[in-house]
Amino acid sequence: MILTTEEDQIRLGNIADNDYEIYALLKQRYSPRIFKEEKIDSEQIKQLFEAARWSASSFNRQPWRFVYAEKGSKEYDKMVDCLSEFNQSWAVNAPMLMLAIYKENTDDGKENFHALHDLGLCLGNMTVQAQYMDIALHHMAGVDWKKAQKSFNVPKGYHVSSAIALGYYGGDIEDLSDDLQENETTKRTRIPQKDFVFKGKWKD
Repeated sequence: MILTTEEDQIRLGNIADNDYEIYALLKQRYSPRIFKEEKIDSEQIKQLFEAARWSASSFNRQPWRFVYAEKGSKEYDKMVDCLSEFNQSWAVNAPMLMLAIYKENTDDGKENFHALHDLGLCLGNMTVQAQYMDIALHHMAGVDWKKAQKSFNVPKGYHVSSAIALGYYGGDIEDLSDDLQENETTKRTRIPQKDFVFKGKWKD
């Protein structure tokens, strides 16, 4: 297969240059700021949440919750309004936006220390499933969670953690500012394993 389109070249350039061989979907995953305008198929949306549903969680408490909105709806515009100004500049390219939320306490009222960890595992499941379906997820920390809680009637005891932009890989890079176009094509990097993996004891 000959890759000729700009979209193909961007995706090829974003394949991880890993030090050790890993699962192909993990190598291919990246967080774009452009997406095809195509609406995500309703059945595929259910598949994404099914992948989340079957994630591991401490004591099987499943503390994750989600609110999503599709482009063209009032709810989508409200969700955009909760994002940081930087994220607003590109997230409007996504056909779907989502809030990731976790339940703060266990059913007996104790703090669930592992709830945020479990939400992360759940989103990892969803991300790999999405990659399998050629759907990109861009996770965003830049969200006004207090505003989002109020705007989407999130009840007390639940906490908005992050926002996510979703869409099929593709789109026109010209929809981005010059700075973001450069970010989209800059070589991806990660810190080496020696800086975060320690055998036996912690090493500086």
